[in-house]
Amino acid sequence: MQPQSTKKLFKKLGTCSRTFFYLLNREFGHLSENEERAADPLAGGIMQKGHQCGMLWGAALAVGAEAHRRANGSGQATALAIGATRHIMRSFRERTNTASCRAITGTDFSKKFQMWRYMLFRTHRCFNLAEKWAPEAVQAAVEGLGQEQESLPQEALSCASETTRKMGATGEEASMVAGFAGGLGLSGHGCGALAAAIWMKSLAWARENPGQMAFTNPEAKAVLEAFTEAMGPEMECHKICGRRFETVEEHTAFVRDGGCEEVMEVLTGV
Repeated sequence: MQPQSTKKLFKKLGTCSRTFFYLLNREFGHLSENEERAADPLAGGIMQKGHQCGMLWGAALAVGAEAHRRANGSGQATALAIGATRHIMRSFRERTNTASCRAITGTDFSKKFQMWRYMLFRTHRCFNLAEKWAPEAVQAAVEGLGQEQESLPQEALSCASETTRKMGATGEEASMVAGFAGGLGLSGHGCGALAAAIWMKSLAWARENPGQMAFTNPEAKAVLEAFTEAMGPEMECHKICGRRFETVEEHTAFVRDGGCEEVMEVLTGV
């Protein structure tokens, strides 16, 4: 898909997260309309909270789906998805010098004036970024998924995948969110388990409401409210966990030892 058509597609689909899930899915030759619509609430940096750009969340979902198709077993798919997401994060930072939606847009979407200012004067920032980064995102995804699978951890775990499994996810759905681990590709930003739970609830809503945009669906709002009530306003992984993860093995050990259990209990109890 050519860069100019990326901007047009973004305007048609309505959210950056859905657009990049759609783009990379088509690059790999697959369709998943409900799953793509369910990515809408991740735009604006997780329910417009300003964390990681929605383009990153959407791209991570697509490489997670492709990792599931390529890998032998869930552990290997998880490791492959996390590694590919790290490639995508690196590519995005090279383009923007940040992963933050708020930094890119210059907007705090919780403030009505700033929201209207963005809608009237700043949407071009996101459209232009999508147009420029799309071919680079595809290249990063392909390179990340091209890792030698024999060298990957075979029993890898993802906080995001484990959260969705507790919510009844299929193996493919759990793999889709695997790259959210550790704040998206182990980057330590907005909580990957939270984003995964929002996506999972939005997926159920999307299936029950065909054709409707999932951006402000009530199920996603309920997840965020429950998280905030239990955990407070802090949404960054490295602050919640008290550490950052350098490797898949470190994150796997943390999850296996119950490091994310409190967050998971809150998210799966909604």
